[in-house]
Amino acid sequence: MNQNCPTPLQETLQKILLLQQQQTFSDTAGCDRPFLGPLNTFNYHTRPVQLYNSYTATPWSFSYTLNGTTATTDIFRIEDLEQNFVTLRLLALDATTGEYTNTNQFVTLDLATVGAIRCQPDTFITL
Repeated sequence: MNQNCPTPLQETLQKILLLQQQQTFSDTAGCDRPFLGPLNTFNYHTRPVQLYNSYTATPWSFSYTLNGTTATTDIFRIEDLEQNFVTLRLLALDATTGEYTNTNQFVTLDLATVGAIRCQPDTFITL
């Protein structure tokens, strides 16, 4: 892959990563919205994402263990982007409260295996 010509997926992931690091850019729509939260507030620092497998069209999901319980998640926080690889923090969703919990577990995906991205509402998680 030519490193000088990032794909649209790489550009979107990079923008989300920059947002989470409190940097800015000029796009205004969807996953590319240039601020976190409903009113450009600093109370939010995470844009949770789902990444879809380019071969099966289903969300990538991974197992994690949290407080002695093993479960699976398909919701992530972008932690790093290096060339064609993205490092993701696995997030656990509490179905009762709708809040995410940091699992402190990570995976790295080759973006060649990712066909689409879906952003969830911005949030705050304890890192």
